[in-house]
Amino acid sequence: MPSRRRCDRSLVSACAACAVAGASLLAARADDWPQWMGPRRDNVWREEGIVERFPAGGPKVAWRVAVAGGYAGPAVADGRVFVADFVPDADLPGDNFERETARGTERVLAFDSATGKELWRHEYPVAYTISYPAGPRCTPTVDGGRVYTLGAEGDLLCLDVADGRVVWAKDLKKDYETKAALWGWAGHPLVDGERLVVVAGTAKAHVVALDKATGKELWRAGTAPEQGYSPPTIIEAAGRRQLVLMKPDGMYAVDPESGAPLWETPYNADNGSIIMAPVRVGEWLYVGGFQEKNLLVKLAADAPGVEPVWRNKAKHGISAVNVQPFVDGDMLYGFHEKGDLRGVHIPSGEVKWSTPGPLGERPPATGTAFLCRHGDRFFLFAETGDLVIASIGPEGYRELDRAHLVDPTQSAFGRGVVWCPPAYAERSVFVRNDKELVRVSLAE
Repeated sequence: MPSRRRCDRSLVSACAACAVAGASLLAARADDWPQWMGPRRDNVWREEGIVERFPAGGPKVAWRVAVAGGYAGPAVADGRVFVADFVPDADLPGDNFERETARGTERVLAFDSATGKELWRHEYPVAYTISYPAGPRCTPTVDGGRVYTLGAEGDLLCLDVADGRVVWAKDLKKDYETKAALWGWAGHPLVDGERLVVVAGTAKAHVVALDKATGKELWRAGTAPEQGYSPPTIIEAAGRRQLVLMKPDGMYAVDPESGAPLWETPYNADNGSIIMAPVRVGEWLYVGGFQEKNLLVKLAADAPGVEPVWRNKAKHGISAVNVQPFVDGDMLYGFHEKGDLRGVHIPSGEVKWSTPGPLGERPPATGTAFLCRHGDRFFLFAETGDLVIASIGPEGYRELDRAHLVDPTQSAFGRGVVWCPPAYAERSVFVRNDKELVRVSLAE
């Protein structure tokens, strides 16, 4: 029989080993994906222990839960998954470009990330007056104990993450005397310190900063003919933090602390449709909208300001539609309005290569696949419902593997699509369409 001292030593060793293992697990704990484009709003997944290729038979589905319509991606934080959707009272118009009134209910749903069990829901009636009325566009934003959501008709909510209780709410249409643009509110709100920055309206205020705890307005800035759909973005240049914003007739920057104007330069969006947020590539800022309405400006080094380098340069740049382009060095990668995936050099704007990428031999117009870099490769969630692992670099695109995760449930230009950005967290990808939210393991 072993001595008690030996048993005690064995117990201590076992406990120490468990503590080390527990510490290792905590150290290896994944980044959450608490907002649009991830923790740093840069579409980079930094978690370790992720598959290089999919296993035979495809990646394992952890769970599937029913949801309703929407373009908003899921957010994952602290063991919860948040998603926004829309339940119409009747069938939606068959033509996406019709602006018939569609009444129904917008919802915010919270699920347990491990099991898919619904934890709570918050819902409210809404009347859609927009084109493409499938549902909300903005991914929820989780910050501490609150989750912020922005509905397609301007319903801005701050909810308690634990139970869905309303902390505060705003009706942007009413509060800023405006109306929904053609495609509704789509500029994902941005948490900056104690502020929530929101693209709000038109004549009264294009952008507002609200106290994120109370919803009280801190400042407002800018006017615009329409809101546009471009999310607010913060950069640092000339020794200053600058909040950069797009509107259909200009690009401008304000001080994020006060809303004081810093600079502005003209821009001409086709039909008011500027969607992507401006991207910084070294000392330049680039933005591109429909019909090659592109703009490159050089950031001033000594004081906040910009100098236009070129505008509307034919057969150059990327006219982004649904996908935020990805910056790597002096290259910009993204999907052009014609559906091709491009590698573009900045500042020249030269298209170094173009390919259908994951969308087949002949890419459809507005072809969409959401890009996320992990290490030295990319995950692309395509409108077909496929998740693709690929190599993307200055030399071109090379597909490495592919798996089908969900079926397209929306219709665009005569084809089925799923236009919802995924979330990458807990060694998994979380994807949704108009019928289900799915967690798929990508653990090594």
